[in-house]
Amino acid sequence: MGLLGPNGAGKSTTMRLITGQSRATRGAVEVLGHSMPAGSRRVRSLLGVVPQEDNLDIELTVRQNLEVFVRFSSLSAAEYDGAVDRALAAVRLTDRAGSRVEELSGGMRRRLLLARGILTAPRLLLLDEPTVGLDPQIRQGLWDVIEALRESGTTVLMSTHYIEEAERLADEVAVVFAGRLIAQGSPQELLRVHAGAQAAEFRGDAARRAEVEELVRRAELPSRRTGLSVSVLRAETMPESLRTALGPADVLRPTTLEDVFVILTGELFV
Repeated sequence: MGLLGPNGAGKSTTMRLITGQSRATRGAVEVLGHSMPAGSRRVRSLLGVVPQEDNLDIELTVRQNLEVFVRFSSLSAAEYDGAVDRALAAVRLTDRAGSRVEELSGGMRRRLLLARGILTAPRLLLLDEPTVGLDPQIRQGLWDVIEALRESGTTVLMSTHYIEEAERLADEVAVVFAGRLIAQGSPQELLRVHAGAQAAEFRGDAARRAEVEELVRRAELPSRRTGLSVSVLRAETMPESLRTALGPADVLRPTTLEDVFVILTGELFV
């Protein structure tokens, strides 16, 4: 499940509520059948957490980082080596097990954090902005690892402010804004309900953009500003009379979850 929202939307706060690091001021929080924060000790033994910040021990090797961590877990000593081997294999770091962390690239360090998160085969894996700050190519490689974990049956709750990350990885997306849940469903469902399948973009000066918006408003179709153009959503349902009045679109594109966010909040996704 993806928790999608801009910076300051409440994603990290939600993660802290789940782990028991923060207390809810209103309402109740229940995680894996346990009320929080009373059940936080039991819940933490069932969770795997991959934080935003890199808190690895850079002077230890890849394997040593995991060996130190696993000794604080509920696993028995007989299970240590097998757990470390499986985690390294899952994130494709077996061949770097003997490398010191300070020798790793940023993408490899994020994969090691992910390995640490899955070390104890958690019932729920929390990924807090797992690819923030990574170059697009490195991010793509980490997505492949997360996809493999999902396909292996690991339950994942991932917070992100990358639209494409939520669209690619999440079976279900919760859109949050200003501390509120404003929409929830599969990416396909959210697009179908709020934006349709296709967007038509019309470019021009301010007068042209205002004309397009007025014509679309009269036709009761959703639209949004995108830079110097107006995107008309649900373009596949546009009546012929409106197509004629607007003229040919400058760009036809698939709708995105960013379109959904702007339609629901009236604000750009930043």
